[in-house]
Amino acid sequence: MEHRYVEYEDNGTLLEGYFVTPGGSDLPLILVAHDWTGRRQYAIDKANEMADRGYAAFALDMYGKGVFGRDGDVEYNSSLMGPFAMDRLKLRQRVHAALTAGRAQPEVNGQQVAAIGYCFGGMCVLELARSGADVLGVVSVHGIFSPGEVANEAMTSKVLCLHGHDDPMVPPEQVVAFEQEMTAAGVDWQMHVYGATTHAFTNPGANNPDFGTVYSERANRRADRSTTDFFEEIFN
Repeated sequence: MEHRYVEYEDNGTLLEGYFVTPGGSDLPLILVAHDWTGRRQYAIDKANEMADRGYAAFALDMYGKGVFGRDGDVEYNSSLMGPFAMDRLKLRQRVHAALTAGRAQPEVNGQQVAAIGYCFGGMCVLELARSGADVLGVVSVHGIFSPGEVANEAMTSKVLCLHGHDDPMVPPEQVVAFEQEMTAAGVDWQMHVYGATTHAFTNPGANNPDFGTVYSERANRRADRSTTDFFEEIFN
């Protein structure tokens, strides 16, 4: 694989993404949106997984170059994520900056772009879709479904949500409301719900039952299969 770090900006904030390819050119691009701890190793590993499957991948940066959260520090991580959760226009602008930066890489086919996000990153890619961005599809993995105050544009992206039924951060009524939102918008959407599964189920480092974040090998394997099928469908 070939990789590099890419600096880009959003409204005066310097950001740094991680770009990786299996080699070659004219590659489909997958944006990888990180969890609330920032573009750390977990996001890099996920980008590398996408490159292993033959795609270019860009692990975007929501917080700023060198700004990262801390394991187990709920207050600090919330302070990083909170401004974007509260201001979805700001969030959309930051994700669009990453989309522009990823598309600008010479190895990329700019007409074949998708996005995947984990936890907070799930919120980010869903907002990318809600903004009417010209991307083929987005995948939210144990993401946050609740919409913000910003009106949605006409949505063209296909949407796949991979969700743990016992996720304390996304109650069942929020799942139903999201499904109704997507249906009303005429979106080609899927919701895969895994029983006996909580938040952060794809993260091997998640092991906090009291907080509701626990890794599940079974759910992770099923989610990986669904993600593979989804990307193969939209890129072919």
